Amino acid sequence: MPRRAKKIGQSPAKTQDLVVVTLVEDMDQAKDHETLLRNNDIPSTIKRQTDDATNTNGFAIMVSEEYLDEAHVVIESQDTYDDFYDFAMDDDEAEFDGDYIDEGF
Repeated sequence: MPRRAKKIGQSPAKTQDLVVVTLVEDMDQAKDHETLLRNNDIPSTIKRQTDDATNTNGFAIMVSEEYLDEAHVVIESQDTYDDFYDFAMDDDEAEFDGDYIDEGF
């Protein structure tokens, strides 16, 4: 039986060795991260994680090791963006009324 020719630049180890980029608590957030990564041309997958010691469940967002650094940057950038708008749109903050302005300036 003839052997298949290997694709150049691809090894079975690269396609199967996945590493965890981040852990999240719910599936909706996991799907959001997966979509974000795929929109940035980073293949990703979700794997359910169970910690028997603390009896907690979560979801691991996993990518190939070659995409790990880029995936961290994409997720951290999105989290920073979300945090900024959460802060800016927070209704619980007191409105600025000008009382804190020093008249001497």
